[in-house]
Amino acid sequence: MAIIKAEGVRFHYDTDNEEGAAQSLTVLDNINLDIKMGEFVAVLGHNGSGKSTLAKHFNALLLPTGGHVLVDGKKTSDEHNIYEIRRMVGMVLQNPDNQLVSTIVEEDIAFGPENLGLEPDEIVRRVHDALSTVGMLDYKEHAPHKLSGGQKQRVAIAGILAMQPDCLVLDEPTAMLDPQGRKEVLETISRLNRERGMTVVLITHYMDEAANADRVVVMEHGQIIMQGTPREVFSKVDKLRAVGLDVPQPTELCYDLLGQGIPLPEGILTVEECTTALLQILEENNARN
Repeated sequence: MAIIKAEGVRFHYDTDNEEGAAQSLTVLDNINLDIKMGEFVAVLGHNGSGKSTLAKHFNALLLPTGGHVLVDGKKTSDEHNIYEIRRMVGMVLQNPDNQLVSTIVEEDIAFGPENLGLEPDEIVRRVHDALSTVGMLDYKEHAPHKLSGGQKQRVAIAGILAMQPDCLVLDEPTAMLDPQGRKEVLETISRLNRERGMTVVLITHYMDEAANADRVVVMEHGQIIMQGTPREVFSKVDKLRAVGLDVPQPTELCYDLLGQGIPLPEGILTVEECTTALLQILEENNARN
């Protein structure tokens, strides 16, 4: 069952060209996409491909200028559906500072449930559960501005989780983080999907992050040009390079070695797979010699 469905979605906005004349700039062009309940989907594309604009359509931050976006069958263009859509689809932005509203972590997490008009006991329970889920319960009385980037982003995720959404949309949540912060956030996202069955849509430009998804969607010039499992998509190295995208480093290494005549299998994604394949070749060569 699709929790999010895009049907012929188009989006443009009016701007001025260099001469000052009005013009219409198309950002999304006939997007058709289904995201299933419980699925982990990564959306790739270089800057200007339309991936972040598409993400903002999933919880009605933006509305299509053509076509429809439906969340659990409800059109985002119907203002009567906005409250329920934003309850079902939580959005985490690139900069966590833009989502932190209080001076104490637990107060920040409570902000959303309080706006829902929940009873105090229920708010306390949700704050506790959300912070536990992202591994930040020990920091509940800390000031958010004193946390590391990865910790801030986990608090931002907890703030969304306290609203109990069915789907989490993350717009390049690790773009401003160091490697440790990236690792913390990615582990949190993966655990939510794997253990809670939460639908995850991850907008990213990091190939190794996309390699962990169930499905990868590649965008270029406001259109979907490719989609499939990570193994299927990243096996098309030349096509991805042609649109300015990389592949995971183990995939790139094996692809280049394959081009040099080393008989490696196609579709390698991880360091472990790459290591195993190379060791096997070395063992076979040693056995022959």
